[in-house]
Amino acid sequence: MSPDHPPGLDLDRLRGLLDRERPGLVTGPLSGRLIEGGRSNLTYAVSDGTARWVVRRPPLGHVLATAHDMKREHRVISALHPTNVPVPRPVLLCEDDEVIGSPFYVMEFVEGTPYRTAEQLAPLGPERTRAAVLNLVDTLVDLHAVDPAEVGLADFGRPEGFLDRQLRRWAKQLDASRNRDLAGIDELHATLGRELPRSPAATVVHGDYRLDNVLIGGEHDEIRAVLDWEMSTLGDPLTDLGLLVMYSMPLGMPDSPVSTTAQAPGHPAPAELIERYAARSGRDVSAVAWYTAFAWFKLAVILEGIHYRYTLGQTVGRGFDRIGDLVPVFIEHGLTTLQKG
Repeated sequence: MSPDHPPGLDLDRLRGLLDRERPGLVTGPLSGRLIEGGRSNLTYAVSDGTARWVVRRPPLGHVLATAHDMKREHRVISALHPTNVPVPRPVLLCEDDEVIGSPFYVMEFVEGTPYRTAEQLAPLGPERTRAAVLNLVDTLVDLHAVDPAEVGLADFGRPEGFLDRQLRRWAKQLDASRNRDLAGIDELHATLGRELPRSPAATVVHGDYRLDNVLIGGEHDEIRAVLDWEMSTLGDPLTDLGLLVMYSMPLGMPDSPVSTTAQAPGHPAPAELIERYAARSGRDVSAVAWYTAFAWFKLAVILEGIHYRYTLGQTVGRGFDRIGDLVPVFIEHGLTTLQKG
């Protein structure tokens, strides 16, 4: 891959569009590179030698437009940018497939680090790690404090029946990739269905809220930007909290291809994260065990789908051969969480 021709991004066509729609923004030839680490949509860093931007587009060869909705991502960051929630400043949305082969949007480039593992966090030291993770909770509270109607997102989702739909959606995903017996997965799903909590008032939900989906930087390790809004909607805010709690618990599997940051020195315990969220948001979090168990279930389904594609020879890269071993661990964590409450 050369800086002049990153896969899936025609820089000449991009430059032409920016010159027409944002005259004077670009002052030199564009170069670009694919940013590694994206889960689904492709992310590029683009520069004219003076300024930098980020381009987001669906994966190459995408089929389901609804699964990679650029307009939706652009809409939510545009709505949130004037609020206390740190998101990159949106620059432009292009829904014309003719420019680079798919819809895409451009936003400002934000300096910062996405911490993916405990090993990456360790150099910060215990105090800075603790502060960074607590900032993550505070930012989530800020997100859930945004009134969707006030920022033009009143119709961004269907909050009624949100949890029931989520359970059915992920059960359907599981059925689509079943090719082996998974002890406990049906029990976990059934128990979640029987014990469905009553949702609080709907908020904007990120849908994949964790430490490596934010950029941390600056003198005080502040959260510079929350990224990856492709799963955002209006729904139950405690689903975001449950996922954050899940990612703050150790897996107990050394060298796992899927990691949490829980083992980093100074990382707050899940109970402290829950307590801080409750105190700052004023929400009742007594059912947080359900939401955490649901997060374990959802991730088990996602990992099983990856494992299924691996068995069909549809994935390449390191670590995929061990994904299947993780699924029973996630199922067990989900069941244990429900049992312990």
